[in-house]
Amino acid sequence: MSDIRTQSLQKPVTVAEYLFRRLHQIGIRSVHGLPGDFNLVALDYVPKAGLKWVGSVNELNAAYAADGYARAKGISALVTTFGVGELSAINGVAGAYSEHVPIVHIVGCPSTISQRNGMLLHHTLGNGDFHVFANMSENISCDVAKLVKPSEIAYQIDHAIRECWIRSRPVYIWLPTDMVEKKIEGARLDTEIDLSEPENDPDREDYVVDVVLRYLHGAKNPVVLVDACAIRHRVTEEVKRFIEKTKLPVFVTPMGKGAFDETSEHYGGVYAGTGSLPEVAKRVEGSDLVLSIGAIKSDFNTAGFSYHTSQLNTIDLHSDHCTVRYSEYPGVAMRGVLRKVTERIDMSKLSITPSPPVENAVAENRDDSQAITQAWFWPRVGEYFQEGDVVVTETGTANFGIWESRFPKDVMGVTQVLWGSIGWSVGAAQGAALAVKDLEQDRRTILFVGDGSFQLTCQEVSTMLKHNLRVTMLHYRTLHPWYGRGLQRYHPLELYRYPRGLWRQGRPVSEVRHQDKG
Repeated sequence: MSDIRTQSLQKPVTVAEYLFRRLHQIGIRSVHGLPGDFNLVALDYVPKAGLKWVGSVNELNAAYAADGYARAKGISALVTTFGVGELSAINGVAGAYSEHVPIVHIVGCPSTISQRNGMLLHHTLGNGDFHVFANMSENISCDVAKLVKPSEIAYQIDHAIRECWIRSRPVYIWLPTDMVEKKIEGARLDTEIDLSEPENDPDREDYVVDVVLRYLHGAKNPVVLVDACAIRHRVTEEVKRFIEKTKLPVFVTPMGKGAFDETSEHYGGVYAGTGSLPEVAKRVEGSDLVLSIGAIKSDFNTAGFSYHTSQLNTIDLHSDHCTVRYSEYPGVAMRGVLRKVTERIDMSKLSITPSPPVENAVAENRDDSQAITQAWFWPRVGEYFQEGDVVVTETGTANFGIWESRFPKDVMGVTQVLWGSIGWSVGAAQGAALAVKDLEQDRRTILFVGDGSFQLTCQEVSTMLKHNLRVTMLHYRTLHPWYGRGLQRYHPLELYRYPRGLWRQGRPVSEVRHQDKG
């Protein structure tokens, strides 16, 4: 029967070979993960496809590393075993889903025969339900491909990878042990997967472009606000071309830091509501039109939902819809809209107000004290950065502090503001540094991580050493008012405002613990 099913195949290849060759075709060069008895045979095909097996310390770190790799490379792959392995990784994959990071998560699982017979296998819950873990991952994946029918497997793999790329979110591929070496049609490998985004309906797109242009032409002091999804959905080049033509002032959010060249005369700084510098807040909140690109308006990203901008003065462009004031246009993606707006804008009708100057404010925060203040440290760090650096910041102090650092040209900011899983940054730095190495680029990866977070994932330093990665780690201990007693004394919204207030005052970190509010 096996021969009958495969004799019509033009170029028979095993499922594992097909899968890993597809990963290589889309640009992945290293695969993170851990071996387990349900994925061992599949892993033999990793080097055969021209891929490097990373071999992480544990599955959670592997998921964090795959997240960092994808942010720097565009997409990544993660391999775990059934049950115990995939559940250890699920937190990291959930973070990638939350923050629009594309990871192909491959799970080696028991054979279809074992599942059909309801065998009492290790790594199961002992209840005969082999789908329970896949069902868990379904909520944090934009596609779930269970590879159980050889005639459909090639299509399933191609579809999952395309969805991962287009929607910029994780996908889950379920690979039973008895499917790993099944033969499927390999002729499809001669044609690469079409990763181009679906085109907007021309009439709907033109209508949205006309509406956007009408408001842009009529505004007295418009500004551009770039957020994380502009990076995740790869429209930063469109943003660059738009700003080059219009010369409008452009600001970024904390999650969007690094999305635009901070050495540009049009760059105005980081806007985060009440967490912004006064001149930035005044400029953005005083605008009569905010062109928002790829917004994720989470609590940390908006400094406790403290935006003082009106939806009546806002145009929101997203990967799957656009909103102009209170009118929503589903299915109209931002890339096509940005391109046409750039082409058609009438510069004679555009009003332009210069951006506020942005500098690393080192001199004004220097004093004779031996205490290292937040106000001095983060601008000074901006002078340490070099063109092309990859800067990874951990949830907490570094996520907030990096706002004060002005990046040189082509610096990539890697931060997890929305999901905020402590310890993520160590694995992410390893993944990002490996991606840079795979790209054969001479770039530093610089990690800022606090003492507590580092303890969670410090084992991943061994992976950095094993692969000879270029990582500079700045490991610090900071006393924050929301740790310890301070957590009990503060209203949640104050968590975003208070530390930055201390930094602005230039008070030493050591005073935070001893000031009068605990």
